[in-house]
Amino acid sequence: MTAAERMGLVCIGGANIDRKLRLLGLLQMGTSNPATGQLETPGGVARNVAENLARLGLPTQLICAVGDDPGGRALLAQAADVGLGTQGCWVAAGETTGSYTAVLDDSGAMLMALAAMPLTDQLTPELLHKSAAQRRQAALIVLDLNLPADSVALLLREAQSHGVPVVAVAVSEPKMSRLPQDLRGLQCLILNRGELQALGDPSPAALHARGVPQLIVTDGAQGVVCSQVGSPPQHLTPPPATAVTDVTGAGDAFAAGVCAGLWQHPHDLPRAARLGLQLAALTLQTEATVSPDISPAWLAEHLKTAPP
Repeated sequence: MTAAERMGLVCIGGANIDRKLRLLGLLQMGTSNPATGQLETPGGVARNVAENLARLGLPTQLICAVGDDPGGRALLAQAADVGLGTQGCWVAAGETTGSYTAVLDDSGAMLMALAAMPLTDQLTPELLHKSAAQRRQAALIVLDLNLPADSVALLLREAQSHGVPVVAVAVSEPKMSRLPQDLRGLQCLILNRGELQALGDPSPAALHARGVPQLIVTDGAQGVVCSQVGSPPQHLTPPPATAVTDVTGAGDAFAAGVCAGLWQHPHDLPRAARLGLQLAALTLQTEATVSPDISPAWLAEHLKTAPP
């Protein structure tokens, strides 16, 4: 299958139920803390990226693992509602769907988070072989580092063999060890400054030398740095600050914007990053993990106004 015959995006990795609590005072460790506003929403890095892409009108498939329980059934039903394909999802009998619990301060900034996602660890190479044909038809594959290290390595080997570009989204500093030393097959890596430091040699040049041609390092309100082999790094600042309601999901929205941009213009990393910053800014203004205000019209407008 040629690149021209491929279509759509495939997102592979975490899917879980997000729970968010907002503290009523300062966090005190080792004791009970008064909180309010428990909110449950669909979550998981790969799932969040996929929902953003689907709401933007892009043909998107999700490959994840959920339990055969109310949480898993709710996740798959919501995915269908927003237009996500879930044929590659694995429903594990007798298992509990993963969860992610975020503790926020009164401004909506995250203080701590707890992730219980054992099912994603079961997305082994053997299980992923069942969706190999689906991945070969993709124009772009997005993976998150919730996946086991062997599965990440498999997907990068496939990328080299089949020519399907892969974008990897970091999840946390502890999970950076799931990234293989040989990054050939990876088109773009998105990570924050702490995750970059966790790699031991915290420089874009070191990662380029391992085989990844495109790199984006995020730094919250300071913006992002885009680095491409053969070009000087570019620092991009976010849109003008607006009131932050909740930071949960903003990083995943940024990653989705980057992927949407690269799907349209594979070699224009700064343009893709600008789209990601716009999408993240919109997400910061809602309590929802994925903004309900994004749409195909939003994407068309921002692609039209993005600098070439």
